[in-house]
Amino acid sequence: MKRRRFGFVVTVTALASVAALSGCASLNQLTSEVSSFGQWPSGRAPGSYFIERLPSQAAQTPPGGAGPAAATPMEQAAHLALQGAGFKQAASLESADVVVQIGARVTRYDVSPWADPLWWRWGPRYWRTPGWPTGYRIYSPAPAWRQAPPPDREVALLLRDRATSVPLWEARALSSGLSTDLSVFQAMFSAALSGFPSAQPQPRSVSVTLMPTR
Repeated sequence: MKRRRFGFVVTVTALASVAALSGCASLNQLTSEVSSFGQWPSGRAPGSYFIERLPSQAAQTPPGGAGPAAATPMEQAAHLALQGAGFKQAASLESADVVVQIGARVTRYDVSPWADPLWWRWGPRYWRTPGWPTGYRIYSPAPAWRQAPPPDREVALLLRDRATSVPLWEARALSSGLSTDLSVFQAMFSAALSGFPSAQPQPRSVSVTLMPTR
């Protein structure tokens, strides 16, 4: 099975890869598998935050040519989730209590022609019925074992103390599905921040209501 990645892809330092599947609990909810790590200081309020970009992220220009100084759509999704968890956006890096790095990626899967039994290249096709030589045809979809699984979607956040650069809290969320709408990633960022500031390394399922798109 060959993988193909696309879309907004960034890296958060020291994040390990995860593999899991989740689905929609209902038409307006998204269920993600969430893990969180770290030791948020006892009694410390969320405070203000600033999303820091790595050099590769800073080079990306948002759609519409707004320039690298403008927030990317993925950052906008993270902003809403962070503010929903009690954080307030700082005007500058120097005025922030916490520095945040974010990451998001989508991994698609292609089925190899050699992945099927006996190496037959079966796929969607039309075939003639025996009793209808004149051309009556029936559509036959690809067998289930020839269909690629839905893409994996993953988001991650790393929160560091701005004054000391000490990592305080880390979280990631993983789901699978065809949609790459920003409301999906916002729900995943919100799921990743669920339970903050408690850290729960053991993967757990978290369902979040999808926000309507504008």
